[in-house]
Amino acid sequence: MSLNFLDLRGAYTALITPFSDSGDVDLAALRGLVRRQIDGGISGLVPCGTTGEAATMSERERLTVIETVADEAGEDVSIIAGTGTNNTNQTVAFTRRVAQIDGVDAALVVVPYYNKPGQEEMLRHFRTVADEGGLPVVLYNVPSRTGVSLDAPTVTKLAEHNAIVGIKEASADMALDSQIRAGTPDDFVLLSGDDFTTFPLIAIGGQGCVSVVSNLCPGDMSAMCDAALEGDFEKARKIHLAIQPLARALFRKPNPIPVKIAAHQLGWCGPTLRGPLYEPGDEFKEMVNDALTAYGLL
Repeated sequence: MSLNFLDLRGAYTALITPFSDSGDVDLAALRGLVRRQIDGGISGLVPCGTTGEAATMSERERLTVIETVADEAGEDVSIIAGTGTNNTNQTVAFTRRVAQIDGVDAALVVVPYYNKPGQEEMLRHFRTVADEGGLPVVLYNVPSRTGVSLDAPTVTKLAEHNAIVGIKEASADMALDSQIRAGTPDDFVLLSGDDFTTFPLIAIGGQGCVSVVSNLCPGDMSAMCDAALEGDFEKARKIHLAIQPLARALFRKPNPIPVKIAAHQLGWCGPTLRGPLYEPGDEFKEMVNDALTAYGLL
């Protein structure tokens, strides 16, 4: 699938990575998750991001997950694969490998974590990946995880690069989002990376989201994005508000602990997480169960 502006509209799911009881990637469960998303009407999938626990997976595991997701999805939806690390050379090398996988349309490249680069260093990092990685780049700004944030002038400069096509903006800072939208061309894709700001972000000119909640309700998240993009803000607002209690439940512990427990309670995969994240206690599981029941998923 050739990537263009229209391909990056709507709801994308930040896909969880299912593990077996022994801790290996459960490829059969992963294929089931992909098929459930596609059948639910999702616009695209994002394997090996934060929600996919990429930070605790080996390179071989990440490649296998991306290959499996792309193979199961076929031409049904577009794929933005997480390839970013806190090492520029490693990010370039891994992105090049992912670029060889049929069906991958773009790379999601996170702001380098731990190193705390400044704006000039981030400019160089992302331009290098865009120049040498072999895939269109979607920037990923998530300061709660990385410790630093892209600012709006830096995003404006990066948007001038013909291989940097958009940003997953997960700061939940609508002032920053508004500055980014005002400073970038219409064909630079602005996606919410925060389930609480998707609707307002589309209202200011965003094109959709990369969602955690849509792991559980892809149809509803897709319907909300579609309605907002079509200008039916009353319908979009109702869906957005209905989703919020479930979204709040899914962020009461570090992502992806709650959403993976929810997927397990729905019978879709095991509850195993990679340390330093671990399965929560019974009281938290009961809270997740209550949220799923209240939303009508159980």
